[in-house]
Amino acid sequence: MATLVQPAGPFALGTVSVPDGEPFPGLLAKERVLDLGKALDWAPSDMRAVLERWEETLPVLYALTDDDALDGRPLDGLHVHAPLEPRQIFQSGANYRQHVIDLEVAHRSPDDPRTAEEARAEIAAIMDRRAAEDLPYVFIGLSSTIAGPYDDVALPSWAKKPDWELELAAVIAKSAYRVSVEEALEYVAGYTIANDLTDRATVFRPDMPAIGTDWLRCKNAPGFTPLGPWIVPAESVSDPGDLRVTLKLNGETMQDESTKDMLFGIARLVSYISQTSRLLPGDLVLTGSPAGNGIHWGRLLRDGDVMEGSITGLGMQRTRCVEEKS
Repeated sequence: MATLVQPAGPFALGTVSVPDGEPFPGLLAKERVLDLGKALDWAPSDMRAVLERWEETLPVLYALTDDDALDGRPLDGLHVHAPLEPRQIFQSGANYRQHVIDLEVAHRSPDDPRTAEEARAEIAAIMDRRAAEDLPYVFIGLSSTIAGPYDDVALPSWAKKPDWELELAAVIAKSAYRVSVEEALEYVAGYTIANDLTDRATVFRPDMPAIGTDWLRCKNAPGFTPLGPWIVPAESVSDPGDLRVTLKLNGETMQDESTKDMLFGIARLVSYISQTSRLLPGDLVLTGSPAGNGIHWGRLLRDGDVMEGSITGLGMQRTRCVEEKS
């Protein structure tokens, strides 16, 4: 069942179902959910279909919201799924200044002659130079990792150091290929919340150190990307570059940072990705995670942990960790 943390703006979009019913694309307004499969003339079967006709559909969604006689089901009692199933997931790594500094200091070589303070200062200078002169670091995720915002998260037995990474996710509205930074935000339909779980023990390949990171292994277990609960239209998010990203573990705040700390903003990420790949409607661009991951605290995820993730204006997701049954 859904617990509403009111998203910004007059409406938000998601995927819901009645108990034991088929999921349908829904419009959330006034604590009621309208079935867009029935409300729109062309009967979209899922949220990705809505996004594929985003420019023509957006004004209709506002009109439906303004209708005083808005027909819909009360949110209470509905099951909220991940808001959509993307075809492609693009994930930005090392994109929060303080997060990268913390990780670099934590992973220093035992024979590093620098004090922690000296290492922190040097890495901070590198991060500032990178933001000004370098390119984002982006890799690919699998759609099979997507889980609902209130689903249990299965921790695989092989994942020895599972960690949280709450992130702002941009949802693509229309095909984007080789777009400029200046026009990139025109291709963003809205924003949602993603928790990009990572097994820290398998990030690097000890058997192939020259290869470096192994993103398939450490990030792509089924359900490792709880998503949602809602997509909030971009027009309702006043400044995606200044949102609070907060994750609580068993009620204790672990991450609490502004998206101001991103090295590369959403426009730069979308433009950069589009120089190589064609972004498609419904694709996700994960923008990286701020400081405060489990590896920083020395406290990784375990059976029974409850994560609550929220981002300003986007609602809140709540997921419980369970050991995967063999």
